[in-house]
Amino acid sequence: MEKMDTLSRHNGTDRAFPHASAEGWPGHGLGAAARHAAHPAWPAPAASARRLPGLLTATVMLAALMFSGAAVQNARADTPADTGPLQTVERVNWVRYMGTWHEVAKYPNRFQRQCMADTTASYSLQPDGTVQVRNRCRRADGRMDEALGVARRIGADDSPRAQVRFAPSWLSWLPLVWGDYWVVALDAGYQWAVVSEPGREYLWVLARTPTLAPEVMIQIDALLRHHGFDLNRLERNPVHKP
Repeated sequence: MEKMDTLSRHNGTDRAFPHASAEGWPGHGLGAAARHAAHPAWPAPAASARRLPGLLTATVMLAALMFSGAAVQNARADTPADTGPLQTVERVNWVRYMGTWHEVAKYPNRFQRQCMADTTASYSLQPDGTVQVRNRCRRADGRMDEALGVARRIGADDSPRAQVRFAPSWLSWLPLVWGDYWVVALDAGYQWAVVSEPGREYLWVLARTPTLAPEVMIQIDALLRHHGFDLNRLERNPVHKP
């Protein structure tokens, strides 16, 4: 795995993305106007207990204690390590970031309820320096759903912070139609990225391919935990098989 960019914090003002001829860049809107897909988490199975006599009772109690201890250990492993201000990568080469990204995992959200699989985001650089955002996903009936938006960078040319809106352009003056897009982690080869916002309420794991190798996901899980994300909320996305 290539070394990742150093993590730091940035502040800045609205600025257009640097001009380039590259087409497409991945991303997901994080504001009230965004659209995307979600899958409900599986419910925890109900458990029932029964009394057993003698040695069998003791055996069941011991097994229960061992199981509860393992459950506590696993829960602690998924507990966020840092709940302070969210850190971002130091910088992002947005021209290099351009292209289509696949949604590998996310926090479930109301914007993506219609999407069942194959969620992607593609962005194309516009003449005015902004970026066109094209989000697509597959619905339960097999049809593809699509939403178009606009992104703008916040701060310097290589700032890791941007904003995305899916509301009409005539509403662009309203701050509430813009959602934060913070790059929290980024592969040195720009093969995967973690995107969130200051409150950690929304989270996406993006990749250039529909899936990532298990060892890469283990690394990403560790990074998410380090940044204060709850892995128990993380939902791995299915890939549609025709």
